[in-house]
Amino acid sequence: MVKDNEIMKTGTTTLAIKCKDGIVLAADKRATAGNFIANKRVDKIFEVAKNMALTTAGSVSDIQLLTKLIKAELRLKLIRTGRKPNVKEAANLLSGMVYQNVRQFTTIPGISQFVFAGYDNSGFYLYDIYPDGSLTEEDDFVSSGSGSVIAYGVLETQYKKDMSVDEGVKLALKSVNAALQRDSASGNGIDVVVIDQKGVHKILTKELNTFIEA
Repeated sequence: MVKDNEIMKTGTTTLAIKCKDGIVLAADKRATAGNFIANKRVDKIFEVAKNMALTTAGSVSDIQLLTKLIKAELRLKLIRTGRKPNVKEAANLLSGMVYQNVRQFTTIPGISQFVFAGYDNSGFYLYDIYPDGSLTEEDDFVSSGSGSVIAYGVLETQYKKDMSVDEGVKLALKSVNAALQRDSASGNGIDVVVIDQKGVHKILTKELNTFIEA
């Protein structure tokens, strides 16, 4: 049996900012396994529908499975009902999956946290889906992962109500960059995605090269 102190620790920094004309999502690109950097070019923001996306933190295998499942379930719901699911329905569906996943009996607990965002006919919505399956709607911003404490410090001091997407992108970059400077489990680059009335758009992918030539 795997003991708690033998479970491989992971880390990340993801966040989302609600703006007056959209939602900005950002994440670093480093995947860790304990003290080992397992991958330097990881995507942690995924489009699950044309108008919805999520950020991921936690155990990679559980994240990958749950992301595939929510995409498939949303597609099936559209086919069966002929109606696009709204953001609240999709967030509740994913939170139920997380709840079931973390409570399955297993020697290796499946820990995953998602920041879920989207746009439908009633507006823009942002949710924090915690590893225990709880669902919280956020009116301003939210962050997850080992670097979130650092990112929150920037978000709390510089976020403004009804800021534009352009302002949100700048704040997202500042917040993730602050985490990259102090959280060893976050790094190697930043991805930024925007959700607006037209859908989900990746607007920035920047890799940070830390290699020093001899």
